[in-house]
Amino acid sequence: QLQLVQSGGGLVQPGGSLRLSCAASGFTFDYYAIAWFRQAPGKEREGVSCISSGGDSTNFADSVKGRFTMSRDNAKNTVYLQMNNLKPEDTAVYYCAAGPRCRITSTTTFDSWGQGTQVTVSS
Repeated sequence: QLQLVQSGGGLVQPGGSLRLSCAASGFTFDYYAIAWFRQAPGKEREGVSCISSGGDSTNFADSVKGRFTMSRDNAKNTVYLQMNNLKPEDTAVYYCAAGPRCRITSTTTFDSWGQGTQVTVSS
């Protein structure tokens, strides 16, 4: 059974940093691209970033480019989202997701989802 378990998140001041983790089990981790999505209250879920199965390619939404980075450790079946210079508009519930390819314009690309973790950026 595919399972993604998230950790990290919390409350941070504007300009601060947080790291989210997404640990996978129950499938061949390095076959899958892993993405991060986020959903703010009253808004649709939007793609934030994605890393290819081999970890050699990443892409990011324009709103986070230059501030967020992604990495994966296939030996630990874990993906990380490092978020720097956080802004109040980054406040949302963040979800990791596994799928066959990096296509963060569509949630339907991804088959399995983590439980979500709250990120709040506020002074």
